[in-house]
Amino acid sequence: MSDSQVIAANIQELRQRHSSKWRRFAPDVLPMHVAEMDFQIAEGIRDVIVDFTNRSDLGYLGPVPEVAESFVAFAAKRWGWAVDAKQVKLATDVGVAAVEVFRALGKPGDQVVVNTPVYSAFFGWIAETKLSQVDVPLIESGTDWSLDLDGLEKAFAAGAKFYLLCHPHNPLGKVYSRAELTAIAALAVKYDVIVISDEIHGPLTYAGVDFTPYLACGADAEATGIVITSASKSWNLAGLKAAILVTQSAAMATKVSVLPPDMHWRTSILGAFAMAEAFTNGEQWLDSALETIQGNFEFMKSEVAAKLPGVTVVEAHNSYLAWWDVTSLNLGTEPAKRIHDDARVAVVPGADLGAGYEHFVRFNYATSRENISEAISRIAAIA
Repeated sequence: MSDSQVIAANIQELRQRHSSKWRRFAPDVLPMHVAEMDFQIAEGIRDVIVDFTNRSDLGYLGPVPEVAESFVAFAAKRWGWAVDAKQVKLATDVGVAAVEVFRALGKPGDQVVVNTPVYSAFFGWIAETKLSQVDVPLIESGTDWSLDLDGLEKAFAAGAKFYLLCHPHNPLGKVYSRAELTAIAALAVKYDVIVISDEIHGPLTYAGVDFTPYLACGADAEATGIVITSASKSWNLAGLKAAILVTQSAAMATKVSVLPPDMHWRTSILGAFAMAEAFTNGEQWLDSALETIQGNFEFMKSEVAAKLPGVTVVEAHNSYLAWWDVTSLNLGTEPAKRIHDDARVAVVPGADLGAGYEHFVRFNYATSRENISEAISRIAAIA
């Protein structure tokens, strides 16, 4: 590890935190569930928050061109994506952005395609807006999972209005290729489907892997796509409540122009300026965090292989959420509950991410290696 590498706080410090991760369960439970990192935030972001607080600068959010400007520069440098700053809108978080798009552009009963297993909040966003969920499950092949493009076309042809794409994918850590995204865009144009690409995990793509934003995939993608993203996942800022919605064509910009202006005003002033700081000056911290996360993934795999040899871990190329097939542990119909109750480790039940995934769990490895090892040892003790 390099001297500047981001490392996790120790367990005593972590248990003093006030977030859901450290308050949801009893103190003897080791939380490896919700998508928060156990790292200290970037110094520059901390300084922004402290400065605003010291100046009592905590009013309503006004004009903040810094957010769009910083994201434009970050996207160009990181991904070679030329973003139009005028087509960047603020939202409270990516969930709010998706819900407001559904409300503004859809009507009750409209179909939204998802690919399970997928981030469980997707189901809530669809239900909240009284839209109808259509599942086109990913195709499983051992530790590799892929899009079912034929299934997508059938769903689009059957009348789907929206496609809610998780890119990069939570919980698989999968980064879709430009070819896959281009194929999706061609289908979306053919069947007049709006693609909402949740790219909140995009900056967390591992070294040696290319992340391609949906809207960087040509005219078809620009005509059909809306990207929702934030600095919150990559710089561990979920509690600050700020995200962006991005379009890339005049036609789509016109469509989203009907979104309520209050999307902007409901965003946190601290969140907006922390996000601008992250995109402007946060790359060194991000790269250091990724070095730690990638190392943790390899460490976690070795621990699983040694202590839980029958468990299959899907190979990840992004973020810090591992997808485990725990069938071999014979923990019954609710393995996550057994792991919580008997091993005192919290993981996300596979069933939360889609029907038919009861034998899977999601495990967060953005923590110390001590916590990873302890959690796996506890699970092994009940297997």
